Amino acid sequence: MLEQYVKHILTSRVYDVAVETPLQAARQLSERLGNQILLKREDLQPVYSFKIRGAYNKLAQLSETERARGVVTASAGNHAQGLALAAKHLGVKATIVMPRTTPELKVQGVRARGGKVVLHGDAFPEALAHSLKLVEEKGYTYIHPYDDPLVIAGQGTVAMEILRQQPGQLDAIFVPVGGGGLIAGIAAYVKYLRPEIRVIGVEPDDSNCLQAAMAAGERVVLPSVGLFADGVAVAQIGQHTFDVCKHYVDEVITVSTDEICAAIKDIYDDTRSITEPAGALSVAGIKKYVEERGAHGQVLVGIDSGANINFDRLRHVAERAELGEKREAIIAVTIPEQPGSFKTFCEAIGKRQITEFNYRYHTDGEAHIFVGVQTHPENDPRAALVQGLRDKGFPVLDLTDNELAKLHIRHMVGGHAAAVPDECVFRFEFPERPGALFNFLNKLGGRWNISMFHYRNHGAADGRVLAALQVPHEERQLIPAALDAIGYPYWDESDNPAYSLFLG
Repeated sequence: MLEQYVKHILTSRVYDVAVETPLQAARQLSERLGNQILLKREDLQPVYSFKIRGAYNKLAQLSETERARGVVTASAGNHAQGLALAAKHLGVKATIVMPRTTPELKVQGVRARGGKVVLHGDAFPEALAHSLKLVEEKGYTYIHPYDDPLVIAGQGTVAMEILRQQPGQLDAIFVPVGGGGLIAGIAAYVKYLRPEIRVIGVEPDDSNCLQAAMAAGERVVLPSVGLFADGVAVAQIGQHTFDVCKHYVDEVITVSTDEICAAIKDIYDDTRSITEPAGALSVAGIKKYVEERGAHGQVLVGIDSGANINFDRLRHVAERAELGEKREAIIAVTIPEQPGSFKTFCEAIGKRQITEFNYRYHTDGEAHIFVGVQTHPENDPRAALVQGLRDKGFPVLDLTDNELAKLHIRHMVGGHAAAVPDECVFRFEFPERPGALFNFLNKLGGRWNISMFHYRNHGAADGRVLAALQVPHEERQLIPAALDAIGYPYWDESDNPAYSLFLG
């Protein structure tokens, strides 16, 4: 199998449109981690992503009859733009089916490169179904974004360049994983020529379809996928890609949203370029690998796979980067409701920088304050801050890893509600599309009163919602079925201490 893939990689026709991207030293990150970190800058491709390689290689090797019929795909991201540019260069008619929720930046990116955009459905599965319907109706040739041997071979040219650019010591290559086209191509080439080099996949911890498949020994379908790193939001690894990965990928590491945001900042600090969340996965994986394995003096390559990020997402990235770098702690502290308490608390914090402070008068003789404090993972870790405050008599609750606190509470602190009975609290992910709120209210049917509602948009395909419902105790058993019928992912936060302290 490997020999066949290597042959396809060596004969791939990607360089008619793609460029050989540099393997750039990340000097600051290397110094911090005690290893030589090299970034493969696929964000510098003409479509700001590696996807142009596989799309062009597939199109270039179609027959004249297949090209004449035109091609179609379903994509809301980088594959769409790569295919549009490849088709334009080869004079092939390309139709790209995209969900109606696709950000305008990406829609315009496809149109600017000559692709015909068809907006259909509110989510990717609907767009995919429509694209396959067009294959039947119009006779188009379907171009899969990752699960095709020629697409995999096109992506594998990344590995060909890496081994040429770094002929000496090279210990591991870290690769972002969605459907698996990139890592399959890299693994096939690397394991054939230099099998001692480790190939390590990196996935978001809420979209780990390859890790789940490796553990099960077969392809599995994730019940849901996180949308923050939308470039790798895939529920099932491809069949062709898994055939390679299950034999030749050494391991898969998962990382959190906060760790991805910190990696985006790391890449910016070294390159002054802004990477999309999926593009920063490899750096997040390298940092976790070094921390957990104690790696030192190694040469580690990370694939910076793309830079197609919506500008309005940067607010969320900046907000979470410090948490991912373990340079900020979010804590809830109880202080006496009396003059001088705030000053005493600040003295206990010492010379640490307070990044956020939310306070509201409470009537029980105590005040609950929501505080962000600058820390340092080595010189002043979060645990030392928390223990130091407890030693000085302050009750402290560490909320740094509490999603409810980070997504909602920090923006809502304003005092407890005045005796709201029978309140149940839920966190939701709403799709960013017209009618999402109406759908929620309509299916809920006015059965229970909504006593609290907070919504935040992060420039992604989903909005984060916190809602409280007043549900009599004897009706609590009806809640799961009612919320399941709405169809939005949700989490019961009724017992979350962040809610109890600041809003309950």
